[in-house]
Amino acid sequence: MFTEIVAVAHVGDYRLQLTFGDGVAKEVDLRDELWGEVFLPLREVSLFQQVFIPQDGDTIEWPNGADFAPEFLYEIGVPVLEQA
Repeated sequence: MFTEIVAVAHVGDYRLQLTFGDGVAKEVDLRDELWGEVFLPLREVSLFQQVFIPQDGDTIEWPNGADFAPEFLYEIGVPVLEQA
């Protein structure tokens, strides 16, 4: 399955709300995924908050070049329930 991320919002600590190309919104908590050389700097919340989607990209990225595959994020994400 291939899907793209079309929107991202930091919702607290190491949690992000992602909207995927199929319209599904999910929340991901990346606290336990921030290990290894490229991800360790993201444990600083001020850097983690700088997440963005590159203009020609299909996933989230940080200024230090760290990124995650959109398929992985879709799999670990928890669906966000719509508010009535």
